[in-house]
Amino acid sequence: MHTVQQTIQEHEDCLFARICVNNELGLHARPAARIAQEAQKFRCELRLEVKGQEVDAKSILDILSLAAARGSEITLKSRGSDARAALEHMMQVFSCALDEDA
Repeated sequence: MHTVQQTIQEHEDCLFARICVNNELGLHARPAARIAQEAQKFRCELRLEVKGQEVDAKSILDILSLAAARGSEITLKSRGSDARAALEHMMQVFSCALDEDA
């Protein structure tokens, strides 16, 4: 189960939301692949930030480099024409599709 901040906030030129990773093994290969696959559906720039390290949410390798363990807080940022739709979709992905039993 994932805890997701339900609000999208604005800061300067981007939208962002904070998400907590609660699955047992963190963002290992399977959830990283799922996140990248879903992020690639949007034209906007999507970035993930953990403890000051920011990466491209459309890259599996970038996501894995975060080594986001259970309990990590991730800031999901988006910029571009479909930024809000992308954030809303990605929040759903984090809340539903990262279960390790899936």
